[in-house]
Amino acid sequence: MAEKVTSLLVAERAGVSQSAVSRVFTPGASVSKKTADKVRQAASELGYRPNVLARAMVSGKSRIIGLVVAYLENQFYPVAIEKLSNALQQHGYHVLVFMAAETIENIDSVMDEILDYQVDGIVIASVAMSSDIASRCDAAGVPVVLFNRSQDIDGITSVTSDNYAGGRKVAEFLLAGGHRKIGYIAGWEGASTQRDREAGFLSALKEADRRLAAREVGDFQTEQARNAARRMFDVPEDQRPDAVFVANDHMAIAVMDVIRFELGLDIPGDVSVVGYDDVPPASWLAYNLTTIRQRANLMVEETVEALRAHIENPQEAETKRVAIDGPLIVRGSARLPEGWDG
Repeated sequence: MAEKVTSLLVAERAGVSQSAVSRVFTPGASVSKKTADKVRQAASELGYRPNVLARAMVSGKSRIIGLVVAYLENQFYPVAIEKLSNALQQHGYHVLVFMAAETIENIDSVMDEILDYQVDGIVIASVAMSSDIASRCDAAGVPVVLFNRSQDIDGITSVTSDNYAGGRKVAEFLLAGGHRKIGYIAGWEGASTQRDREAGFLSALKEADRRLAAREVGDFQTEQARNAARRMFDVPEDQRPDAVFVANDHMAIAVMDVIRFELGLDIPGDVSVVGYDDVPPASWLAYNLTTIRQRANLMVEETVEALRAHIENPQEAETKRVAIDGPLIVRGSARLPEGWDG
């Protein structure tokens, strides 16, 4: 068996101190380019790899971020998670992904496992957490940031799109398009995203002295969304909504398939459909979905900035709730208001 290559051997080959080798392989440490180049060349020649776990034990920092996510079939999350992972890696952090169900009971058990890994921070995407587990994370000195969720828990930073404003934009657009019977297909009702999108939507309808013509629940799931569409639109024509706001694109795509291919209705001739997220398939010609865009890049930037602040300057970091405005992306799935100029 070959002799294990140590940092001391690298230091001797490069002609520098062992501490200089350590600084080269420590993210954010100060070291000159000349020294770094010599050390990396020597490390490459010797086949040296730094012992990340040993360094973490000495420094008390694992450089690992726990990322909790549920139902990846929603196309928004694979895109957002890739961006989030890349952004954290650029700052020297490694991402450990944990899958969870959307129930609080499940996330609490998953959080127990995450804390066992001595992570430096946690990002929770698409799921809820209890105040008890938030307190435990705080006691362990592990900051938590909620991504695309918000909760009424003290000391927790959250980053979302402005879901309330987005819901209002959809209602205003459909009303301007002359729709008289407007329906809504809700997501999982335990989610803040669902709650806030619907609240904004209903607020704008109420201001126009209008009420929902129909409401169903799709739970952010494909088959539930299909069933919701069947219940809403497989009815006599005089009872059928002429427009529907679906709480996210993942469901909206399933709803469109039912409306067109099972019920034989035309979109947008018989019914306009609007979603939320602007996932990649929304722009495909097969769907051409009008939707509210969640600005994933900005959401990721805010999440990483907040997490780093809580990890690196915990005494000065402030808890905040960030809501990022998202534009209405108008495509072909909804009737255009008269005089609409884009």
